Amino acid sequence: MRKFKQIILFLFQFATIGLAAAFVILIMKPELVQNIRPKIEIRQHSPTKTERAVTHSDQTAPFSYSTAVKQASPSVVNIYTAKVVAKQPTTEDILKYYFNGTTPERSELQTSLGSGVIMTSQGHIITNNHVISGAQEIQVLLTDGRNAMAKIIGTDPETDLAVLKIQLDKLPGITVGDSDNIEVGDVVLAIGNPFGVGQTVTQGIISATGRKRLGLNTFENFIQTDAAINPGNSGGTLVNPRGELIGINSAIFSRSGGSQGIGFAIPINLVRDVMTQIIEKGHVVRGWLGIRMRNVPVDLAQSLNIPAPGGVIITGIFEDGPALKAGLKPGDILLSVNRKPVYDVRSLLDAVAKQKPGSIIKLAGQREKRKFTASITVAQRPVITFTNLRK
Repeated sequence: MRKFKQIILFLFQFATIGLAAAFVILIMKPELVQNIRPKIEIRQHSPTKTERAVTHSDQTAPFSYSTAVKQASPSVVNIYTAKVVAKQPTTEDILKYYFNGTTPERSELQTSLGSGVIMTSQGHIITNNHVISGAQEIQVLLTDGRNAMAKIIGTDPETDLAVLKIQLDKLPGITVGDSDNIEVGDVVLAIGNPFGVGQTVTQGIISATGRKRLGLNTFENFIQTDAAINPGNSGGTLVNPRGELIGINSAIFSRSGGSQGIGFAIPINLVRDVMTQIIEKGHVVRGWLGIRMRNVPVDLAQSLNIPAPGGVIITGIFEDGPALKAGLKPGDILLSVNRKPVYDVRSLLDAVAKQKPGSIIKLAGQREKRKFTASITVAQRPVITFTNLRK
């Protein structure tokens, strides 16, 4: 029994010494204990206004695009149009006419909406031609609550652009960027008036550049974006993270009528050229050959031993046009313009449109199985009507 008590006393004394030693270590060297514990670190940071702003050199995503939106959004306007259209009689109208002698209404007021961008402090506004086409009344609503009736300065259906003008003071013209310097993957913001709900901002990236052969316009060079674009966004802005305008939203690819992540915008460099010509000359000046054409069918190219890319075949010649004067004929195949290959109808249209009226270009092609060259004086592209086309 005595021996057992001695063991208990020894253990108690040992534990007391251990606790005392631990207490001394905790007081004198607390870092030894802290190093044993797992570290849990929470960092909290409230960004300043400077950190929220986006600069050209930023390589990381910003916390907010509010700076860009504040810069660009005052220049984006809502456009409301109205026109009187012929009304198709309904079955009810016909029955009323026969049984009651009531004459049905022959016309009705049709309204639509879209977006636009104030380009100058003088009141010039750019929008899509399809937004205002046929409109008898155009009203523009600014973000500051002001509104004004707009006058059409000119249109260019072949690029789907139109220039309007309003008479108001202190108009916020947008800052314009350079669409030639954009790259796939760049962040962009779309600002417009989708479905008439009011000004709305959506964000995405540039999905592709130089989109052509979509069949939307005669002359195409679209920026493709996945920023949500819906009906009512047409004519609105596509801006970069600095709030600079790089494109005019024009169309969407959709099977449902709503955004599916494939939207198209007209590059601002093309827009600026069209707008300048409309304001200064009243219309856009482009080169013209006076031919009707289509892509060379693959089987025909093979039978005539025409190498890729294949060129275009002339299917019609316009009376008194440059092609007729140069001796071109239906059936001729055009393979190059100024020694640059012709890939298809679009590439030939673009190449000729860039030429100044009066300039001389060299064409190379094939007539039946013989090669030929021709010099042709480019004329000014008119508004095309097919009544003057030689079959």
